Amino acid sequence: MKVTRQDLRNIAIIAHVDHGKTTLVDGMLKQSKVFRENEVTEERILDSNALERERGITILAKNTAITYNNTKINIVDTPGHADFGGEVERVLNMVDAALLLIDAVEGPMPQTRFVLRKALGLGLKVIVVINKVDRPHSRIEDALNDTFDLFIELGASDEQTDFPVVYAIGIDGRAGYSAETLADDLTPLFDTIIKEVPAPEVELDVPATLLVTTLDYDNYKGQIGVGRVHSGKFRKGMPVARITPDGAKSNGRIEYLYTYMNLTKSEIDEASAGDIIAFSGIDTVGISDTIADPSVTEPLPAIRVEAPTVRMTFGVNTSPFAGREGKTGWGTSRRLRERLYGETRTNVALRVEDGASSEKFVVSGRGELHLGILIETMRREGYEFEVSKPEVIFMDDPETGETLEPIEEVHIEVADGSAGIVFELMGARRGKMVDMQAEHGTTFLKYIVPTRFLIGFHSQFMRATSGMGQLHTLHYGYEVLQGEAPERQFGSLVADQDGTATAYSIVGLQQRGSFFIAPGTEIYEGMVIGESIRNEDLSINVAKAKHLNNFRAKPSETTDGLVPPRDMSLDDFIEFMAEDELLEVTPQSLRLRKRILNNEMRLKAQKAQKKLVGEK
Repeated sequence: MKVTRQDLRNIAIIAHVDHGKTTLVDGMLKQSKVFRENEVTEERILDSNALERERGITILAKNTAITYNNTKINIVDTPGHADFGGEVERVLNMVDAALLLIDAVEGPMPQTRFVLRKALGLGLKVIVVINKVDRPHSRIEDALNDTFDLFIELGASDEQTDFPVVYAIGIDGRAGYSAETLADDLTPLFDTIIKEVPAPEVELDVPATLLVTTLDYDNYKGQIGVGRVHSGKFRKGMPVARITPDGAKSNGRIEYLYTYMNLTKSEIDEASAGDIIAFSGIDTVGISDTIADPSVTEPLPAIRVEAPTVRMTFGVNTSPFAGREGKTGWGTSRRLRERLYGETRTNVALRVEDGASSEKFVVSGRGELHLGILIETMRREGYEFEVSKPEVIFMDDPETGETLEPIEEVHIEVADGSAGIVFELMGARRGKMVDMQAEHGTTFLKYIVPTRFLIGFHSQFMRATSGMGQLHTLHYGYEVLQGEAPERQFGSLVADQDGTATAYSIVGLQQRGSFFIAPGTEIYEGMVIGESIRNEDLSINVAKAKHLNNFRAKPSETTDGLVPPRDMSLDDFIEFMAEDELLEVTPQSLRLRKRILNNEMRLKAQKAQKKLVGEK
């Protein structure tokens, strides 16, 4: 028999990047008396990951809970970027409703469409929160109308389109039922959640079942699984069965049982259907596993995520500097393989396959950012490895047999004066403009572009718009293969010998291009040290020192006119990389290099490749 749990509400917070999800959760936590009055707290409390704080985005979904009027509200903060859609797709399975945040100025944005489509597809009740209503040029009515149009466009049901609306200033912790009359706190938001979010309807007198949606790890308690209790009750110490999505069954026991309260996990003895819990005691647990009473034989429906669209090859570091900077023994193929395959247990949108050799692995993800975050995480852990240039994943049409490629929906926001250069850039990438609007000196553009034409485009776009443009992409679908991708506009400056870069050499070679290295940097033959001004690679000697003589030189003589090197981030290197280059990643350094380090051998290989292409 089903019962309704009025003491519980389960919600997720979804939105486009930077529309204020995590900041709003900060206010909800503070106003529910999670902290003492005199306790000092950071901003974006749930963004505990160092990369999240640096980039200002949510990467990993987080669980927390608060109590309001004797009702427990489980809150899941989700990523807003489509590259981390695997996180969104997982956690939405645990909730009954979603708070959709909309920026009062920007209105619905590309990632808003992505996360809302997922929520509506699962039949979730949606509460719309128009956030940042105090911003200059806010378009509150337009933002609300655009949101309603988006609901209709995404096929929302009549019940879903009749959504409640709350207006808020998340950073001030204020909300209200109209933009003009906000309360001094978030009480209107809390009241709306209690009133509008469906209380879980559950069966308590049936065998216990739970679908694992998130994994964690504790050094003392081992593997921790997180999920929502689907039916029945779980008790500490009870025997359970683990059923994989393909039906394989094994037995175990729940040693520890936790529930989320405020910012911590609290140990409990029993959990009932509707609760979001964490548990440990089962040695091997995977995403989409069903944890159930031993009498249960069938698994719950597994979590399905969209297929990856971009892949890179990860390999053991083969550069002359290999083994210098990573943790001892962490650069081996065995260790690298364990780390990458282990990542797939928690990162459901990631795919890992063995490569052409035992030292290479093909890693597929949802985009350059998705893979870039994995690379940065691994280097901070102490791993040393090399990666190839990202490439898109093609698929064959099952009906026609034609090769299909992924297509992106690109949303661009630039100043009116920069629109012309954007037209030129997108035209070179076979972009099809489907919408264009201008407002308050800003031009909004919407294009449909093949994914492979966008690899390496972001940094070029930012330079062309002087860092003032905004670009967001969203997976659109698959279309028939569309010609060759545009090649990189400029070549690489390549070191032609081992040594240490000198100011004397760099000053004399600056007219050849822009450098990525500073004087005193140790280099090796085949290392990419800059960007050429021509569209072809150029091998140069930057380790040449000034000949000594009996005349004393002024200290500034060798450094006059020295231009500071370009500070290249991981994202910059990934976007700049050419097909014949690899990125050497260590905890201390990022070095771009040619696949073939020896200059003579590389030239021979290039001539052979050109001859082969000519014959074809």
